Amino acid sequence: MEHEHSILYKPINALLLRLFGEPSPGWQQSLGLGEPVWLPDHVIMALFAVVVIAAVGTWVKRHLSLDHPSSLQQAMEVIVGGLRGLAEDVIGHGTGRAYVPYIAALTFFIFTCNIFGLFFFLQPATADLNTTFALALTTFIFYNAVGIRHNGLLGHLKHFIGPVWWLAPLMLPVEIISHLARILSLSVRLFGNMFGEHAVTGVFTALIPFAIPWPLMGLGILGSTIQTFIFVMLTAVYIAGVTAEEH
Repeated sequence: MEHEHSILYKPINALLLRLFGEPSPGWQQSLGLGEPVWLPDHVIMALFAVVVIAAVGTWVKRHLSLDHPSSLQQAMEVIVGGLRGLAEDVIGHGTGRAYVPYIAALTFFIFTCNIFGLFFFLQPATADLNTTFALALTTFIFYNAVGIRHNGLLGHLKHFIGPVWWLAPLMLPVEIISHLARILSLSVRLFGNMFGEHAVTGVFTALIPFAIPWPLMGLGILGSTIQTFIFVMLTAVYIAGVTAEEH
């Protein structure tokens, strides 16, 4: 099935083609696209999300005020405060604050990508399995790195062999499979929900372009928020699992 492209897809690739010429056949084959382009649409949308987040963050930082905070500053303070509370409650008081930057980065990136699906001229990067798989893989690597740093390599590996040594031959493959399955569950859950929501919105908007979009936009914002929260909450739970003292 052919998917629509964002408004940035053709201009960005036209610029890259003009600067660097046509990509090699191997590059085109790796992208799985028939036309000669340097970047697929989901990569462009992911980069655009980063640019938007950086621009908003820079603006807020330059206009910080204790006496007259802007509405955007107040909203950011509420969001960051909520994420800090989430990290403290799930990961642990006194230890959760260290992981707020990663959790906040996930939150802003995923939510921004999700919200792009509400605009007909943009595409949500999270509606592509490549993006969600990359996010899930990053989280997998991150929480395992946290576990190794917190417990040491041997201490972290003990999580995989269970509470008693003679169950290790049984527990080790089970734990490895369960941890690898987290990559699949995180990526497919986010991808499936965002792809389905974007597809349904597009169909109804094409059929009834004036009456349907507004209610669907409200549902889209709610769905984008819920899917972001689920991903971030599970990330916090995985971090808590490798840093809990009782383990």
